Amino acid sequence: MVSSDQRRRQLAREKFERQQRRREETRRKARRRNAVVAAALAVVLAAGGAVYASVQLTGRDVDSVDTAAEPSAPPSSGAPSPSPSSSPEPSMAVDAKATYTMALKTNVGDLAITMDAVKTPRTVNSFKHLADRKYFDGTKCHRLTTQGIFVLQCGDPQGDGTGGPGYNIPDENLASLGKAGASGKVTFEAGTVAMANTGSPNSGGSQFFLVYEDTELPPQYTPFGKLDAAGLKAVRAVAKAGVEGGSGDGAPKKPVTVEKATVSKK
Repeated sequence: MVSSDQRRRQLAREKFERQQRRREETRRKARRRNAVVAAALAVVLAAGGAVYASVQLTGRDVDSVDTAAEPSAPPSSGAPSPSPSSSPEPSMAVDAKATYTMALKTNVGDLAITMDAVKTPRTVNSFKHLADRKYFDGTKCHRLTTQGIFVLQCGDPQGDGTGGPGYNIPDENLASLGKAGASGKVTFEAGTVAMANTGSPNSGGSQFFLVYEDTELPPQYTPFGKLDAAGLKAVRAVAKAGVEGGSGDGAPKKPVTVEKATVSKK
C-alpha cells in the first residue's frame, strides 16, 4: 500500500517530469525556428539582400558581414513594430505650418537640427513629444558607419539599436528624395537628418541618423531635418576618430552621448 508521503513524492516527480518535457519541447521548437530563420537568411544573402539580415536575427543595427568586403547596412532600427497593445502615436500638438529646432546638447558639441513641420508634421510632433519627456536625455549615439554609407545613428534609449518608444510613426516626405536610379538608391546629402526604421514601411520610432557625407541609400527613410554647420563639423570629427575595433560599422570609438534634447518652435 502506497503511503500518502510516497504518493506526494510520486506526484511531485510526475509534475517535474511533465515540466521537463514541456521545456524540452520548447527548446526543440526554438531550434527548429532558428533553423528556419538560418535557412531564410542563407536565401536572403544569396539574393544579395544582406541589408536587413542582422536586424532581423539579432535585433541590432550593426551588420555582421565583413565591412571591408561589403558596404555597411542602411540605418535600421532593431526594435520590432509595436503590437496593437503598444503605446499609441502621440496626438498632434505642433504647428503644422511652422519650423522647429531640435537642439541636442552632447559631449562632443551642440547639434542643432532644423525641422520643417509642413513636410513632416507627425515626425516633428513625435520628436517634440519625446524631447519634452526627456526621452533622449542621457542616450548614446550607438552606431557609426565609415564605409559604404556615412552616418551616425542615435535615438535609442537602450544604446544598442533595439530600443524604441513603443509606437510607430508613418513615413513622410519621401517624394523629396527624388526618383531612385538603376541602383535603387538616392543621395542623402551631408547634413541630412532622417529616420531609421525596421526595413518595413511606416516603422519609424525614435531612432534617427545624421548624414555627415553624401550617402547613397534606398528612398525609404524619412528626411525630416537639416544639421547645422557646427553640428556637421562635430559629427565629422567623431567619424574621423573611427569605429571601435577598426571596422567600418559599429560603436563610435569616440563615444557620443546626448546629454539633453529640446525641441522648440522657431
